[in-house]
Amino acid sequence: MATYIVLSTFTDQGIKSVKQTTKRADAAKSAAKEVGVNLREVLWTQGQYDVVAIIDAPDETAVAAFGLSLAGAGNIKSQTLRAFTKDEMEKILAKVH
Repeated sequence: MATYIVLSTFTDQGIKSVKQTTKRADAAKSAAKEVGVNLREVLWTQGQYDVVAIIDAPDETAVAAFGLSLAGAGNIKSQTLRAFTKDEMEKILAKVH
């Protein structure tokens, strides 16, 4: 499974109901399982992003389905980044000429 980092900011709707954010994270974990994604960690942060999540997914289709499910709720806007482990990065570097 590939690892992804999801950087999110609250929308106006999301901040108005911020007291529900931990419950929404639980719901997101269930939604992730439905599309084959493992929502490994959710962290609330200060600064440019309000929430950072670490997910594992079998492919981009599952990541896209999960992202669209979250976006459809209207509480966050997200950016998803593919993350590489040290072993994965070494395989990539082996192909660099």
